[in-house]
Amino acid sequence: MRRIRILIIGDTHIHDRVDSIPDKLLKLISSYLPWEVVLFTGDLTDEDVLEWLRSISKSLYVVRGNMDYLPLPKYVVIVIDWLKIGLIHGDGIYPRGNPVELSKIARKLKVQVLISGHTHTDFIRMSPNNDILLLNPGSLTGVWGGGGGSYTPSLMILEVSNKECINIITYRLINDTLEQSYSTYCTRGSIWSLKSYQ
Repeated sequence: MRRIRILIIGDTHIHDRVDSIPDKLLKLISSYLPWEVVLFTGDLTDEDVLEWLRSISKSLYVVRGNMDYLPLPKYVVIVIDWLKIGLIHGDGIYPRGNPVELSKIARKLKVQVLISGHTHTDFIRMSPNNDILLLNPGSLTGVWGGGGGSYTPSLMILEVSNKECINIITYRLINDTLEQSYSTYCTRGSIWSLKSYQ
């Protein structure tokens, strides 16, 4: 079975809070061109970013963030091989990134993985029942957010390669050094578990 590599990014806020994507992350993104799938969690805030996203991807899915004024959907549900993924921005969730509230949305969308943005802080969490994996790539540019955020530019790469496991690679730009963490999550029946982390 072939491996499908998915770029997950969001919250760039280009031209309203920052002028560009950090070079090291841009270089990393460029090293995999073209991306089979790109998922963008909203708050691109500039049509030029949308054009750039189209230029780097074969399949692009973008949702509208609370700072976006382009005609974009509020949520998207896609199927990548065996994996059903929901994509939302995450505004309206209090506190930001709340796993209980995100899990409710995921159940309404009937997805195994829910990807959101808005917090400007990357995370990998499981729903309280461990039946839904919750991902947030953070902010690609590391800009400030209304609820704080990490101020650390970050992105995720999701690899789907077999019928029950996925790999999640998180990149963070810390003090101009690109740091990476690698997680493998597997599902049996409908329950997710962490298989490995490095």
